[in-house]
Amino acid sequence: MQIHVVQRNQTLTGIAQAYSTTVNDIVEANELPNASSLVVGQALVIPIVGSFYWVQRGDTLWSIARKFNISYQQLATVNRISTNQVLQVGMRLYIPPRPKTRAEFNGYVEPRGATVDPNLEESAREAGPYLTYLAPFSFQALRNGSLKEPLLNNFPAIARANRNVLMMVITNQENDQFNDQLGRILLNDMTIQNRFLENIVSTAKKYGFRDIHFDFEYLRPEDREAYVQFLRKAKTRFQREGWLLSVALAPKTSAGQKGKWYEAHDYRAIGQIVDFVVIMTYEWGYSGGPAMAVSPIDQVRNVLEYAVTEMPASKILMGQNLYGYDWTLPFVQGSVARAVSPQQAIQLAATHNVPISYDSTAEAPHFNYVDDNGRRHEVWFEDARSIQAKFNLIKELGLRGMSYWKLGLSFPQNWLLISENFNVEKRG
Repeated sequence: MQIHVVQRNQTLTGIAQAYSTTVNDIVEANELPNASSLVVGQALVIPIVGSFYWVQRGDTLWSIARKFNISYQQLATVNRISTNQVLQVGMRLYIPPRPKTRAEFNGYVEPRGATVDPNLEESAREAGPYLTYLAPFSFQALRNGSLKEPLLNNFPAIARANRNVLMMVITNQENDQFNDQLGRILLNDMTIQNRFLENIVSTAKKYGFRDIHFDFEYLRPEDREAYVQFLRKAKTRFQREGWLLSVALAPKTSAGQKGKWYEAHDYRAIGQIVDFVVIMTYEWGYSGGPAMAVSPIDQVRNVLEYAVTEMPASKILMGQNLYGYDWTLPFVQGSVARAVSPQQAIQLAATHNVPISYDSTAEAPHFNYVDDNGRRHEVWFEDARSIQAKFNLIKELGLRGMSYWKLGLSFPQNWLLISENFNVEKRG
C-alpha cells in the first residue's frame, strides 16, 4: 500500500497506470468524494501490495534500501537487477511489504439525543474489524453513587460480532460538563464511593463490559492522591471479575504541569495501577479556538515522550481525532468552528477549487477557501499522511496502540492504513 499526493494535471487514469492498479480500485479504497475533480495536494491511498519508489538524483541502491529498512541485496533481488547496477533517475523500483507489529485500537462512540443515529451504528460496524475495544460514551456518575446510562442500542452486539472488548466509559459529568465537585464526592465520601463501585459492577455484568474506563477530568488538584487511591480500590474490585481497568489522561509534558485539567492526573502513580491509559493527544486546534492542526505531531510527540518516562509504553494508547475543523476567518473569540470529516474536507477543497497544503512540522493537511457569501475559511483535517506519521510514532515509541475520538465521521484511509501497519489485537 502506498500514499500518493496528487500533483497538478494528474488524473486518476495516469495515477492508476503509474502504480499498476485500476481507477476503480483507487476510487473504492479512498471512497473518493471527488473522483472527477482531484485536488492538487490531495493524499490518496493506493491499494497495492508493497509500494513503488522512483529513483531520484543522488540515490543508490544502498541508500534506497536503508530508507525502507531492507537490505540492498533484497531490493536488488525483488527488482531483478544487479547489486552493482547504476540507477537511472526516474527508474521505478518495487518495495516489498514491511513486517507488521501488533497493536490495540479503541473507538469511542457518542450517541446523542433521544435515539441513536443509524449512521453511528453503521460507523461502529465498519470500524469494528479494526478495533480491540468499542467504547460507548458515557455512563455519567451521579452524586449518590448511581449511574446515568447512555444509549447503548446495538453497540454490545456490534462489539461481540467483531470480537471487541466492550469498554464501560464512566465520566464525572453533569449536564454534559465535567464537574470537579462531583469528582470530590465520588473520591472522598467512602459510603458513596463503595455504592458507586458496586453499581459499576452490576451494570458491567448486565451489559457485558470487560474494561472499566474512567474519564475523570478537571478534578480538583487536592484530589490527586484521592484519585490514585480510588483507582487502586477499583483495580482490586474489578480484578475479582477478571476485568481490565483503564483511564483517560490529560496530555501532560511534565509531572508538575499547572492547570486544572492536568494537576490531578499523576502519570506515574496511575500508570502503576491501571492496565492501560488513553492520553488525549488532540484538540490543540479546537472548535472554540483559532485555526490550527487538531493534533500537531510535534505537540503529540512532546506529550508521549514525557509519558514513556513515567509509565511503560506498552500501557499507552495515543489519542487521535477522526475529524478536522472549518474555521471562519478572522477568528473571533466566542465563535465556533464546524467539525468536518476528512471526506467532507476534501469535498470542500474540490468544490472551491483550492489546493491542499501540508504542514510538515504539524504533519497535517490544510487549505483556505472563500464561501459563497465572501467569507474566508481555514480548514485543518486528517489524511493518510498525517495518520501514517502517527502510526510511525506509535512504532518508534513502542506504544500499545491508538484510541479514536470519535466514530461517526468518515475516514476510510485510516482503516486501510491500520491493516497496512498493524495486526490488530483482538481480546473479545
